[in-house]
Amino acid sequence: VQLVESGGGLVQPGGSLRLSCVASGFTFSSYAMRWYRQAPGKARELVAVVSSAGGYTDYASSVKGRFTISRDNAKNTAYLQMNSLKPEDTAVYYCYAVRGSLNYWGQGSQVTVSS
Repeated sequence: VQLVESGGGLVQPGGSLRLSCVASGFTFSSYAMRWYRQAPGKARELVAVVSSAGGYTDYASSVKGRFTISRDNAKNTAYLQMNSLKPEDTAVYYCYAVRGSLNYWGQGSQVTVSS
């Protein structure tokens, strides 16, 4: 089982990034997907969720209107489009797959928002 994130990096405030999370080793389309983030010295926080079929999404209030979560079950991939980035969005971003008691984490992707 693997979740591999990509797309992180350094971006200026107001910029955009798109994170991808490619899944393998399990039935991706049966799992809800989430993105979490963890800033230095802070607890990991939930950023966005998408249901297994993609019909339901939800967001933390801090990112609502700026971030969009989506998935392509044919490509076993989840995405997090991040627009209007702020310095406080700087964190390691993790994708997470969950189905009942089964869950898997990605390795994380660093996002740094700085001028």
